[in-house]
Amino acid sequence: MAQKPTACLALADGTIFYGVGFGATGETVAELCFNTAMTGYQEIMTDPSYAGQVVTFTFPHIGNTGVNPEDDETADPVAAGMVVKWDPTQASNWRATEELTTWLTKRNRIGMGGVDTRRLTRAIRQQGAPHVALAHNPDGQFDIAALVKKAREFPGLEGLDLAKEVTCAQSYQWNEMRWAWPEGYKPQTAPRHKVVAIDFGAKRNILRCLASAGCDVTVLPATATAEDVLALNPDGVFLSNGPGDPAATGVYAVPMIKGVLDANLPVFGICLGHQMLALAVGAKTIKMNHGHHGANHPVKDMETGKVEITSMNHGFTVDSQTLPAGVEETHVSLFDGSNCGIRIANRPVFSVQYHPEASPGPQDSYYLFERFAEAMSA
Repeated sequence: MAQKPTACLALADGTIFYGVGFGATGETVAELCFNTAMTGYQEIMTDPSYAGQVVTFTFPHIGNTGVNPEDDETADPVAAGMVVKWDPTQASNWRATEELTTWLTKRNRIGMGGVDTRRLTRAIRQQGAPHVALAHNPDGQFDIAALVKKAREFPGLEGLDLAKEVTCAQSYQWNEMRWAWPEGYKPQTAPRHKVVAIDFGAKRNILRCLASAGCDVTVLPATATAEDVLALNPDGVFLSNGPGDPAATGVYAVPMIKGVLDANLPVFGICLGHQMLALAVGAKTIKMNHGHHGANHPVKDMETGKVEITSMNHGFTVDSQTLPAGVEETHVSLFDGSNCGIRIANRPVFSVQYHPEASPGPQDSYYLFERFAEAMSA
């Protein structure tokens, strides 16, 4: 006898998916995206860039390695929920300290299994990232009309500044370096460069990579001004990843970045930070159909011809046709040709759309942190 559905996913166009709920009960409304990564579901769920989104995982074995505190990219899950093909199995990994289902329940995040994720992914690709309502009710009772209405009323991510919701409340220092066998995370004890990192929704592993590259990192909230940054007398400024519409966050972030550029400091940006830098130099950003979310995205370095396997998570992109004179396109996606990197000619200012800290290559893109450190040494 088939198990009674205890979860429901309602798309704004009226399409309904039923499945088996796990994690927290209740409802959530968000944009739906899909992620093609085969590992790293915990990092994905705790990546602040997924604020306002439910993640469909195309890889079926989600939950099989459990969760552990070391793999959190921020204190709690930020993604609104997850949709998977198979119900999470019992964890089987020596690093696991908790089951995924228990972890989600404690952190009030809804999961849904038993879904035809291939069909769902095709729907996302064909119609763009839809607005959805995800519900988990152990009794299996759902008001479908009300769920569809809530999905249709969701305003979407365009025009939405989410960086303010996920940024740190106050400044703090970071000295933890990348994980290494057998010690795990070790502190940075001999920093060579003073870096201010602007937290638009920063992943912890980005900060670890900066520390491993010899940086003494001070993290400031997304709303920090140029005066706040320059008062710390940094050798360089880092612009972090984050969620939402870059144009909305740019209202207050672009003036700060322009002030930093006027001070002629080295600048390095990742993801939303890349988009913020592009806006600051006069380019524009646009919403993508379904975005780039995965750990297997090929990106070409236009200068060297090298192809890097990268991790990506973004629903907006820099419109390369709007890059002004003096700003060079350095990297492009080999999936669709979209912009994946820029730099200001003859200045130590550059950024990339992808995540070099996420180790998909696994070391294809770490050179970017070293490049930033070298620019501060010049």
